[in-house]
Amino acid sequence: MLLLLAEYLQQFYKGFGVFQYLTLRGILGVLTALALSLWLGPWMIRTLQIRQIGQAVRNDGPQSHLSKKGTPTMGGALILSAIAISTLLWADLSNRYVWVVLVVTLLFGAIGWVDDYRKVIEKNSRGLPSRWKYFWQSVFGVAAAGFLFMTAQSPVETTLIVPMLKDVSIPLGAGFIVLTYFVIVGTSNAVNLTDGLDGLAIMPTVMVGGALGIFCYLSGNVKFAEYLLIPYVPGAGELIVFCAAMVGAGLGFLWFNTYPAQVFMGDVGALALGAALGTIAVIVRQEIVLFIMGGVFVMETLSVIIQVASFKLTGKRVFRMAPIHHHFELKGWPEPRVIVRFWIITVILVLVGLATLKLR
Repeated sequence: MLLLLAEYLQQFYKGFGVFQYLTLRGILGVLTALALSLWLGPWMIRTLQIRQIGQAVRNDGPQSHLSKKGTPTMGGALILSAIAISTLLWADLSNRYVWVVLVVTLLFGAIGWVDDYRKVIEKNSRGLPSRWKYFWQSVFGVAAAGFLFMTAQSPVETTLIVPMLKDVSIPLGAGFIVLTYFVIVGTSNAVNLTDGLDGLAIMPTVMVGGALGIFCYLSGNVKFAEYLLIPYVPGAGELIVFCAAMVGAGLGFLWFNTYPAQVFMGDVGALALGAALGTIAVIVRQEIVLFIMGGVFVMETLSVIIQVASFKLTGKRVFRMAPIHHHFELKGWPEPRVIVRFWIITVILVLVGLATLKLR
């Protein structure tokens, strides 16, 4: 929106041409989303408290969590608002990738909002039934996958790239739709499972989102893409503005969500942010790198799968409680220790993911 204004004003003063630079608009995206989150955060927390939109806590979980009961939730709406406003202000709105990621993010956020609303407002402990949650996730995931497949402008946009093996690429054809569906829906649910401790999910999301922003910038530049031997995806560079907005909004939310949290993001935030990460990774053809950088999300998901499978097959539990962050809590780790150690793991994995840019 402001890019169009800058383009118009450029005819009167050439200095406005500086807004054509992606790096500048990325920085402005971070700062705008951060400022919005910090500005709107206190108002949103008060509103949630007044409306008694508080977190429900499981009685069979760690005893330290009982004090969290009633903490305002659905704070993910703050993150999504900051991301959407910042993106609309600084991104090139003629770019199809910007709209795909933004729409997917908001649609998955809507699924999470319905789930949270039924839990905390209607006091329905089941929230949105799982079958309906997965149904709508599948509808939106397949729709996004189909659109990206139908609008692909080159074969590389539907090819699976294997990092560190520059000569290995697998044309997917229509299989691209299947892979994209699993990446978007899988990442959405993985982030949601990770969102169980104060700040545990948002900081890895910020780090992975920031790293994906680097991939977007490099993939959208033909010279950088050729030099680094990564897929050149015209227009993908514009997604750096969205990734920057995600980083800014996430850091702003962390200001209030850090231990002890004043507000939780709820499904409205977790489902949306996970879907955004998955969609961006698909666009820049870095699904495997997302799997590496988002290792904490993968670990949390696998712990649930292993726990459920083990209990159904043998009647025994592998972990004291799943997802795995609760296992460490029940082993006696203080909550801040679990959170920070998971953050450290994410830092390492993100660096490994970024290293694949040169290890080819």
